[in-house]
Amino acid sequence: MSATQMLGNEGREFGLSDASPSENASLDTVSFAQRQRLAYIDFCLLFKGAIYRQDLIGRFEVGLSAGSRDFSLYKVLAPNNLTYDARDKRYFQTDTFVPLFEHDPRRTLVKLANDISDGFDAIGDIHFPVESASSLNIPDIYVVAKLVQAIVNNKAVSVIYTSLSSGSGARELVPHSIVDNGQRWHVRAFDRKTGSFRDFVLTRISKVTLKANPALSEQSLADEAWQRKIALEVVPHPKNINHPTAIELDYGMEEGVLHLEVRAAMAGYLLRRWNVDCTKHASLRTGEYQLWLRNQETLENTDNLAIAPGYIGEEKRYE
Repeated sequence: MSATQMLGNEGREFGLSDASPSENASLDTVSFAQRQRLAYIDFCLLFKGAIYRQDLIGRFEVGLSAGSRDFSLYKVLAPNNLTYDARDKRYFQTDTFVPLFEHDPRRTLVKLANDISDGFDAIGDIHFPVESASSLNIPDIYVVAKLVQAIVNNKAVSVIYTSLSSGSGARELVPHSIVDNGQRWHVRAFDRKTGSFRDFVLTRISKVTLKANPALSEQSLADEAWQRKIALEVVPHPKNINHPTAIELDYGMEEGVLHLEVRAAMAGYLLRRWNVDCTKHASLRTGEYQLWLRNQETLENTDNLAIAPGYIGEEKRYE
């Protein structure tokens, strides 16, 4: 059975027209707008594992017939990438899925972090003359995709993880968030090996396999450090800065204070990223410390603070 015939059968189940593109169609022959829609289908299959037709129609505000043609064309271009579930009325990623587009890991992670899911970076979207410092570590896009699928579909995963302390080994995780800590990306997850929520560096993860739904005690609502917010009061460093007004302008401080509310699990990363002196008496005297945490006591009973500059206290939970 040809790709066009297969689509016709699924299309009738789905209430779509039998009209379908030529089997000789290629990405080079379609309009930029349709390439965007095809990239979105590809993106959803890769990172969510499935897509409804209505997802495409709602995202791009196109008509039923246009959406039908997009799925028809995608099926012709990548016949082994998706399968249709008539009961769910949804297309699912197959075990033989290979992305039709190349999704850049760094740009994709940034978009996911900002709740943007479009796949447009894969089609040569408009590029603006804005540069950022190069990243030294780039996660595997397929590892990221599987973890995002697990999060979206509330699944546990089995992985091979390589840690600094114990080397490589199998772990079972229940991921709930992908996080940019300022230097690299990690996933926040319940670790069944230790029975606790921890942070796992994406570049150290391989061989991700989706597993069954987790228990409630393993999900994000049970992650106390993730759910709890703490208030930080950051001020210009009282000993290292001669002209504090400059620092106040840099960070938009009001009355000389930057008030922040952050997740307890993220506090250590933020303080390290911005070189905030966390000593009780502002005793870090080198020039990179332009900020001081005025209310150090707020960090009590917070994990992952071994990385906070000058802080002495809790053991870290960073694998």
